[in-house]
Amino acid sequence: MKNNLSNIKKAKFYLDKKECIGIPTETVYGLAANAYSNLATSRIFSLKKRPKHNPLIVHYHNLNDLKKDCEINENFLKIYKQFCPGPITFVLKLKKKSKISKNVTNYKSTLAIRFPSHPLTRSLLKELPYPLAAPSANISTKISPVSKEDVKDEFGKKIKFILDGGRCKVGLESTIISLINKPKIMRFGGIEAEKINKILKRKIKFLHKNKKIITPGQGKLHYSPGIPISLNKIKPLTDEAFILIKKRKLSDKNYFYLTKNQNLKEAARNLYKTLRMIKKKKYKKIAVEKIPNKGLGQAINDKLIRASKK
Repeated sequence: MKNNLSNIKKAKFYLDKKECIGIPTETVYGLAANAYSNLATSRIFSLKKRPKHNPLIVHYHNLNDLKKDCEINENFLKIYKQFCPGPITFVLKLKKKSKISKNVTNYKSTLAIRFPSHPLTRSLLKELPYPLAAPSANISTKISPVSKEDVKDEFGKKIKFILDGGRCKVGLESTIISLINKPKIMRFGGIEAEKINKILKRKIKFLHKNKKIITPGQGKLHYSPGIPISLNKIKPLTDEAFILIKKRKLSDKNYFYLTKNQNLKEAARNLYKTLRMIKKKKYKKIAVEKIPNKGLGQAINDKLIRASKK
């Protein structure tokens, strides 16, 4: 994170040339490009091998920037005041005069947006005359990156620059809430659903299944290390890596702790790092002990369920 100012200038240089770069956020690293450019955003899909029908999240510096592209409403303002900048994404109505590339929305009339809290990326956004489309900086369906090294693992020299912001603090993608008509949670993530319920004074439904992909993170297979994953296991088979959330008396070289005392915040932060480590150690199978399905545990379980799809 040295030479922040020169690195931000370098990041801007590549983005202005309609290139894609790696950027840090508090959730995971993003593969970023000018959200107003058809050329730049098409490069995101190409690099990630991402299906064109899967829309992108656009990152803004502040509310004034957003107002150029989206219509805001009362529910949005309530949540925004409480959690932004932070790990929450809103689906809002796109303004007809918006410059957002049609690649980003797949020609839909809605847009997924957020305000990242990572100071480096906030500084970068402040310098840009456009917002950044930035899905996670990984090959589509694979494990999301939580460090500069992870992004390098994914893309090598295919991207020209990665803004190094250290390891991500949250370590899981943002929570996505649609504020079109009735509020609906589209993806569990870095902010617990209970906290949003409290702000809006109602229980928000989670949209488990949707025939059309409206927002990122709704694909059946996602966040996958490319290794079979079995959930809710009491013990592993001989050759399996075993992911745990609670300290055991017995331990083995194939035991990988997300946390030893069921700290769900810590477990969320360590999930992708652990999956990547297990893959590098060349395990062929992964077993995961039961994770409490509350708070951030809902997000962890959702990621693991999608990662375990065949």
